[in-house]
Amino acid sequence: MKDNRKLFEEAPVPKAVALMAVPTMISMLVVVIYNMADTFFIGQTGDPMQVAAVSLATPVFMVFMALGNLFGIGGSSAISRALGEKKIERARQISSFCCYGSLGLGVIMALLFLIGMNGILKLIGASENTIGFAREYLTYIAFGGPFIMFGTAYGNILRGEGAAKESMIGNMIGTVTNIVLDPIMILMLNWGVAGAAIATVIGNIAASAFYLLYFLRGKSSLSIRLKDFRMGDRIALSVTAIGVPASLNNILMSCANIVLNQVLAGYGDTPVAAMGVASKANMLVVLLQIGLCAGIQPLIGYNYGARNKKRLMKVFRFTGLCAVVMGTILTLFMVVARQSIIQAFINDADVVFYGIQMIIALQLSGPVIGILFLCINTIQGMGKALPSLILTVCRQGLVFIPLVFLLNGLFGLEGVIYAQPTADFVSIVLSVCICLSIFKKMEHEELVQVEE
Repeated sequence: MKDNRKLFEEAPVPKAVALMAVPTMISMLVVVIYNMADTFFIGQTGDPMQVAAVSLATPVFMVFMALGNLFGIGGSSAISRALGEKKIERARQISSFCCYGSLGLGVIMALLFLIGMNGILKLIGASENTIGFAREYLTYIAFGGPFIMFGTAYGNILRGEGAAKESMIGNMIGTVTNIVLDPIMILMLNWGVAGAAIATVIGNIAASAFYLLYFLRGKSSLSIRLKDFRMGDRIALSVTAIGVPASLNNILMSCANIVLNQVLAGYGDTPVAAMGVASKANMLVVLLQIGLCAGIQPLIGYNYGARNKKRLMKVFRFTGLCAVVMGTILTLFMVVARQSIIQAFINDADVVFYGIQMIIALQLSGPVIGILFLCINTIQGMGKALPSLILTVCRQGLVFIPLVFLLNGLFGLEGVIYAQPTADFVSIVLSVCICLSIFKKMEHEELVQVEE
C-alpha cells in the first residue's frame, strides 16, 4: 500500500520535487520518443501525404487522451487533496469513479467516432490525397478508445497518491511496445498509417494491463473495485471541476491544431506535413516542462489540503526555477539542431525548408513556457476550477485561434507560423497574474484565521 506522507510533508523540497517530477518527466520523454517514432517511421515510407494524414488525424486522436485527462488530472487533484485532509476512504471512492468513468466514456466515444467518421474527416480538412490514409488511422484509433482513455487516466491517478515511479513504468511499457511495433507494422508489413495506429492501440492496451495488475496485486491504497464506485457526495463534481478544464485544454489544443492545419492546407499539403514534423519535434521542449509541472501537482494539492502554504510556495518557486533553466537549455538545443531534426523525419526539400522556419518560431516561447504549465498545474492542484478554466480557454481558444486567422490575413503563411508563440506569451502573463492573485487571497485568509 502506498503511504507517501513523509514525501508530501517532510522531505526537503528539492528531493520531493525530484522524486515526483523526474519519473513524470521520463514518462513525458518516452511520449516524445513515441510521437517522434510514429512520424519517423511514417516518414521512412518516403510519402509526404502519409505524414500529412497523420498530422491531420493526430488532433482527433488527442481527443481520447483529453477525455482520459478529465478523469486522470481531475481525479489526481481530488485524490491528493483528500489524502492531505486524511480522507482515505474518499480517495478510494474517487479512484473507482475514475476507473469506470473513463472506460464507459471510452466506449461511447469509440462508437461516436466510428459512426461520424465521414464528418470528422471533412472537419479536419483531409484532402483527396490524405483522406484515405486519415480514415485508416482514425478507424483503428477509435477501436482502441477505451484503452487509450483508461491508460491516460490511470497514469495520472497513480501520481495522485505519490506513485510516480509506477506511473512512469506503465507509461514506458505502453510506449516501448508501440515503438517496437512501429517499424514492424509500418515498414516490414507495409501497413503504413494503419500499422502506426495499430501499434498505438496495442501500446495503450499494454499500459492499461500494467495499471490493472498494479491494483490487483494490492500495491495501491486506492481502489478500482466496483463496490467503491460513488458519484454522490460531490465526488463526480470534485473530479469534473478540475478535470473538465484540463480536458478542455487538450480538446482546445486539438481544435486549434485542426484550425491550424486547415489554414496551412490553403498553402498546400507540404506546409501541413512540415508543421506536423516541427510540432512533434517541439514536444521535446513542451512535454518535458509539462512533465515537471504535472509531477509536482500532487505536492501542491496535498499541501493545499493540509493548509501548509509555506511548503506549497517553496515547491512553486523551486519548480519555476527548474522550468526556466530546463526550457532555456532545450530551446538552444532545438535551434542549433533544427535542420538535422527535420531531415531525420523526412528528407524532402520542401518539407525541410518550411520545417526549419516553423521550429525557430515555436522556440520563441520555449525558455519561459514552463511558467505557464507551472501556474496551470498549481491552480489545478489547489482545486481552483474557474481560474483553471479561464487559462485553458484563453491559451488555445480565445487567444490562439483568432491569432491564426488574424496573422494569416496580415502576414500570410509567415504570420500563421508565429501564432503559437504569440499566444503563449499572452497566456504566460495572464497565468502569472492569476496565480499571484490566488496566493494573495491565501495570505488574506490566513490573516483572518489568525485574528479570529
